[in-house]
Order: sequence, then C-alpha cells, then structure tokens
Amino acid sequence: MLLSIGLIVLGLLLLVAGGEAILRGAVGLATLLRLTPAVIGLTVVAAGTSIPELAVSGVAAYQESPDIAVANVVGSNIFNIAVIVGLCALVRPLPITGNTIQLEYPVLALVTLLCLVIAQDGTINRLDAALCLAVHVCFTVYLVRLVRQQVTAGEARGLKAEVQELTPAADRPRTWVCLALVAAGVLLLAGGAHATVTGAVDLARLLGWSERVIGLTIVSAGTGLPEVVASLVSSVRGRSDVALGNVIGSNLFNILGILGISALVTPLPVQAALMDSDCWWMLGLTLLLFPIMFTGMRVSRWEGAVLLAVYGTYLWLLLSQQPVVSSR
Repeated sequence: MLLSIGLIVLGLLLLVAGGEAILRGAVGLATLLRLTPAVIGLTVVAAGTSIPELAVSGVAAYQESPDIAVANVVGSNIFNIAVIVGLCALVRPLPITGNTIQLEYPVLALVTLLCLVIAQDGTINRLDAALCLAVHVCFTVYLVRLVRQQVTAGEARGLKAEVQELTPAADRPRTWVCLALVAAGVLLLAGGAHATVTGAVDLARLLGWSERVIGLTIVSAGTGLPEVVASLVSSVRGRSDVALGNVIGSNLFNILGILGISALVTPLPVQAALMDSDCWWMLGLTLLLFPIMFTGMRVSRWEGAVLLAVYGTYLWLLLSQQPVVSSR
C-alpha cells in the first residue's frame, strides 16, 4: 500500500511541476506571438490550469482505466466549486464581475447538463467527444472576440497581472526557453500521469474501493491542489475576482476539453453509480452557484462555508459506502 501511495504522491508532484512548466512556456510563446493578455488569459491560462487533470484522464483512458478518467473530471468539477470557491470566499468575499453571471456561468450550467445527456447511455463515444471539442472551440472564439470589445479596465489589469506572473522572464521571453519549458513539461506530465494512474489503480485494488471512488477523491483533489493554492494566493493579494472566473473556466475545459480529448483516445464507459449519483452532485453544485452569486453579486463568507459543508457531506456519503480496511 505504501508503494501505491508513494506512486500517487510522486505522480502528483510531477504533474504539478509539468503543468507549471507547460503553462509558463505556453504563456511565453503566446506573448512572443503578441497576443494580448486578455486573449492569453482566456485561452492559454484557462486551459493550462487543467493540464494535470488532462494528463491523468488521457493516460487513464489509454491504459484502459476509464472509470478514473471520467471520475477525475466529475470529481474535479465538484472539488473546484465546493472547495476552491468555498475556501477563497472564506479568505475574502468573491465579487461577481464582467460576463461571469451573464455568459460564462449559464454556459457552464448548459455544458454540465450536456455532460449528463451524452453520458446517459453509459458511454461517451467519439461522436460525443467531437461535439464537446467543437462546443469548446466555438465558445472560446466567441468569448475572446467578446472580451476584446467589452473588457473593462479592471478585468484587463487582472488578466495582465496573471499573465505577467507566468511569463518565464521579467523582460521579453526567449523562444528557446519557452520551448524547453514546454518540452520538459510534457515529459514530466507523461511520467506523472503514468505514476498517478498506476498508483491509483493499485490503491483501489488494495483498499477494495472502486476506481471511481479513487478518481473522485484522491486523484481529483490531488490534481486540484495547485489551483487551490493559486486561487488562495490571488484572494490574499486582493484579486479575489480571479478565483471564480478560473473555476468556471476550468470546469468548462474539464468537461469539453478533457472528456473530449480522452474520449477521442478511446470511448469512455460511464459507471451507473457515477451517472446515478456523482454527475447529479456535479450538476447540483453548479446550479447552486447561481443563487449564491446572484444574492448581492458576490460569494460571501457564509456562502463559502455552505459550499465546504456540502463537499464534506458528499465525501461522507461517498466514503461511508466503502469497505473498512483492516489494520492488519
């Protein structure tokens, strides 16, 4: 069991390092291409925060562990809304700005519902995957064009600061440095994802748990920890508006991008337990965000505490159904 846990920890560390390297390299390359901070923030940074989840789900699908691939996405979306938004709201109430409540949130709610619809037959096939990727590309293009026209001064400053933090050098980044970061990141992600999936499958077998439960808990929370840290740091620095936008963007990419790419690798069967329970928790938490955001146009501290309590309840119900491991 210690070997399996060690593999998961090693894999998560490699995923964090690889995701950070790729994100910094990609931001540097986008800067060299003279893309604006708004465009970089909505495309490269938004997708980059989900790179560890993408690596794990992609490798899990390739290694014929589809339960981990799908559960990782569902668990990450639940974790992002309940834990990341909840913790950040406890640190500092989250203001609702820009198109978050008028455009991005409604699209997330519809996309989450779409996920339940395409998984209803028990499989996410390649046609479903193509639909998800097409929706993701179309929405990203539309959002970039819209933001170019409507971005406020405050939003522009926030996106610029976020991009500057990820630029490989204080001055103009060098192409070879950016390419080296991307290459190193790919290698780290490949090794990290393989170790994480291998350790998770072994641990599930040893504990008598299903791969679904391991994916919903250890894997999804582990790949989400870097985003927790980044969002908390943003809140402490007074950029609390960044956290909610990042969560919504990440959840959109998790469903459309990660499930889309993973299902293109191989069609993903969806467990009945995942469909009957966890997917509805994901949709329920997504819908719960609306009244939380709409009241006062912010997420207050007590609302953050409610989200954390909901996640605690979800975990308790999930784990209480699992066998107790003997101490021998």
